[in-house]
This record gives sequence, C-alpha cells and structure tokens, in this order.
Amino acid sequence: MERLGDDAGRVPLPRLAGVSIVLPCHDEAGNVARMVGEATAAARAVADAHEILVVDDGSTDATRAVAAEAARCDERVRLLVHDGNRGYGVALRTGFAAARLEWVFLTDADCQFDLMDLVAALPLAAASDLVCGYRVRRADPLHRRLNARAWNGLVDHMFALGVRDVDCAFKLMRRELVQGLALEADGAVVSTELLVRARAAGARIGELGVTHRPRAAGRSSGADPAVVLRAFRELRALRAQLRAETGGGATSPGAARPRPA
Repeated sequence: MERLGDDAGRVPLPRLAGVSIVLPCHDEAGNVARMVGEATAAARAVADAHEILVVDDGSTDATRAVAAEAARCDERVRLLVHDGNRGYGVALRTGFAAARLEWVFLTDADCQFDLMDLVAALPLAAASDLVCGYRVRRADPLHRRLNARAWNGLVDHMFALGVRDVDCAFKLMRRELVQGLALEADGAVVSTELLVRARAAGARIGELGVTHRPRAAGRSSGADPAVVLRAFRELRALRAQLRAETGGGATSPGAARPRPA
C-alpha cells in the first residue's frame, strides 16, 4: 500500500499498487461496455496500475463481441472466454487464476454497483485481506430482498460467517489470498465458499456499505428455480466437504494466512 502526495495539502489518500478487476458475465451485451468504462474510471481512482478481466461465460448474445471491441481499444482489458455456460463459480475461478496484480476486485457485469465506492474501501484494505461489500439499500424487488435475507440467515447459521451480505458482488481481495483458496463450487455458492475458506485461512475481513442500483439492461437469472435448486445442492455439498476436510468441523483448513499489509 502506497501513499501519494497531495498538492493541495490535504491528507494523502491510500492507493493500491495494482488491481485486477474481474467481471464475470453471461448475456450482458447491454451492460458490458458501460461496465468496462466504469471499472476503468474506478481503477484509475484507486490504483497505480490496473487490468480488467472480462470473463464471458458462454454468452449467446453479443457480449463477447462487445467485450472484444473493448479489449481491442484498451490493452488493459482482457477477454477470457468459455465456449459454453459453465457457471458463475467457474467464471470466477477463471478470472482469479488470470489475475496478475496485487489486488483482485470482483464485481458483476450488470452495472448494479457504483464502483467508485472502491475509494471508500481503501482505508479498510490497509488492514484487511478481503473487503466485503454489503448493499445498504438493495435496489431489487421485494421478493428478491426477502429471499436474500433468508439465504444470508441460512448461510450464517451453517457456517457462522458473521458477514452481512454474503453474495454481494463487491469484494476486494489480496491476490495471494484468493489464488491460494481451493474453490470448487461451480454455481453461486462460490461466494459463500470464498468467504468460508478465506476466514478459515486466517484472512482479515472488513465490511463496507456500498451503493446498489437497479439493473438497467438484461435479465438476472438468480431467481430462476433451476439456479435456486442448484444453490441449495451446492450449499449442502459444501458443508459436507468442509466437515470431511476438518474431521467434523464446519470450516476448511484453507490456505496459509496472507502476509499483513
């Protein structure tokens, strides 16, 4: 973490040496160009170096073409492609494995988060290995908010995470932490697995209230019955796996603790 001078005499703001922004997407042709633009602006505001990794998880619309054009115009934008729809967890693992810079920031390509909230995450990052956002006011229909509350309660009951918004797609992580975690969930439960394994690895987790915006284009698949059923199956499988790894405990041995800031 570096501190740069401020010519106006104000208190210097912390900056990251480098950040890899991972944008998993599936059928986000209406959002991905705007998302790359917002990610670029936020990265410039918080880091000395950046790259943007767009992971196209087998989109059937023009997502790949739009992202390819963004990559053609800016060498810091990299397009990673799955030939078929392999799942959110697989898309995250692809992006995490390809990250090259000191920090990894995960967000979705649906433009529902204000990435300039990363500025507020910088002081927390100085004392954390993972900064987990939570949506202060969810811009979702009532049924989705109720479902999310129930899901967070279930996850906390099963794993005692103590995190307010497990699935919030606003997570800033040290690269050495996230690349050292043995993530296996293929679907949305990867968000839970990431936090469970990070905490078991001794990671220091900070939380930050972030802005949530209505989806402007495209369609969310999070409430589809098939997606929900898959999430419950993966959650049960995760708990069973972690118990096996720890001889009956609820958490995983994880990876080595990251070096302090």
